[in-house]
Amino acid sequence: MSTNRYSRQELFPPIGKVGQVKLKEARVLIIGAGALGTSSAEMLVRAGVGRLTIVDRDYVEWSNLQRQQLYTEKDVQDKLPKAISAKNRLWEINSEVLIEGIVADVNGMNVEELVKDHHLIMDATDNFETRLVVNDAAVKHGIPFIFGACVASYGMTFPMIPGKTPCLHCLINHLPAQNQTCDTVGVISPIVQLVTAYQVTAALKILTGNEIESRLQSFDIWKSEQAEINVNMLKNSECPTCGSSPAYPFLAYENQTKAAVLCGRNTVQLRPGIERSISLDQLALRLKELTGNLIQNPYLLSCTYEDFRIVFFKDGRALIHGTSEPAQAKAIYNRIVG
Repeated sequence: MSTNRYSRQELFPPIGKVGQVKLKEARVLIIGAGALGTSSAEMLVRAGVGRLTIVDRDYVEWSNLQRQQLYTEKDVQDKLPKAISAKNRLWEINSEVLIEGIVADVNGMNVEELVKDHHLIMDATDNFETRLVVNDAAVKHGIPFIFGACVASYGMTFPMIPGKTPCLHCLINHLPAQNQTCDTVGVISPIVQLVTAYQVTAALKILTGNEIESRLQSFDIWKSEQAEINVNMLKNSECPTCGSSPAYPFLAYENQTKAAVLCGRNTVQLRPGIERSISLDQLALRLKELTGNLIQNPYLLSCTYEDFRIVFFKDGRALIHGTSEPAQAKAIYNRIVG
């Protein structure tokens, strides 16, 4: 089928028809299907990347709809995982793109398999622990990684090119303190669009073979403030990730969190120490007499127990809503599952 879908993009000289062919051959991985992830995914799919993989551990909730495009009220009601809902909507936007949605928690045990065979990684996570895991994998496998973050009306972005720029580990002590989250100080959608505009622009440059500057850019859209830093001078020759003797510390098994408090959400995620899958049907039968408000779909099972809401995923993870104490979350989990 011949269309002029990309004709306006091809008229832009830095891309052109040659660049469009390169985009069609590109394989992009997006880590996170929240505000940044859905926005950048839509732009990349509309731009005609050949293959897009989007990975996320969570499901759609009401508070997501204010800024996380692609999702609808029905996704909330069905408790659909974000990766699956995003995949479905993206395919409706451009059926020419091969799109894969993976419901998973990205960690040191699975990240290297996830990044394999991709040309570019887009950061759309909400925590630095995951970012540093992905940064290690990106450097180890020589894949560009485009960092992005936003909260309230403030955002940052930085393209990490292995072997050329500092990595995120080099910059970690030079970034603003991460003591604010969307759950504590909120976020407005225009800053999401601004951050992803810079991220996707960098992605298009990299994927079409254009030059890119290694600059950390920050902006406050509400205050109309903007700054940028040439970060080449911040490269650390002794960096454990990209220095002269790399050890990739965040890929080490002993550094993987098994119980993680989801920032600002009064929720604890429990993750098994080994990769495994569970039968949601069998689990539903076991929980039927113990819990209430049981909702199940092909990807997860949600129920209530006392004052807590628990969500079980096929990969063995569980979210315990209603507590920020890992020990209490584990006790609740053990009382239900045994």
